[in-house]
Amino acid sequence: MKIELYERIWIWVATLMIAAFLGAMVFAASRHAVHAPSHVETIDPLRVKVDSEFAHPGVFPQEDGSVLVVAVAEMFRFLPETIRVPAGAPVRFRITSPDVIHGYQIVGTNANVMAIPGYVTDFTLSFPKPGEYLLLCNEYCGLSHHLMQGKLIVEGSAP
Repeated sequence: MKIELYERIWIWVATLMIAAFLGAMVFAASRHAVHAPSHVETIDPLRVKVDSEFAHPGVFPQEDGSVLVVAVAEMFRFLPETIRVPAGAPVRFRITSPDVIHGYQIVGTNANVMAIPGYVTDFTLSFPKPGEYLLLCNEYCGLSHHLMQGKLIVEGSAP
């Protein structure tokens, strides 16, 4: 079987593109800590507000200087609605939903996750400078979806 020159060129171009994309994925995973989730944490959505850490959402300073934010996204609000954290401190977010799928986007950062009933979303972020960030739900969750927003206030400096 004879392969024409232009066909060989396209085969090589496609092969090189696939290799480049795989290389970019390996680079991102090794250098920028971009990894697929390693485990899934589940929670009974009917018990979220009764007997779990999400029964009392809030902002909790930790002994190591970091901050734990336990948040619930529910129709049509975030709990807590206003989050205050110190600048420079690592902030760990734990988010879930008792009702429908919600988005949890911190506008102006790369934080854009989903709060899915039955699952806990966990991520860490730090805010180097004081300021205000808007929290938005970017997954349609019902008629009052457009009202679902909150505020994250970064204050002063880390302790």
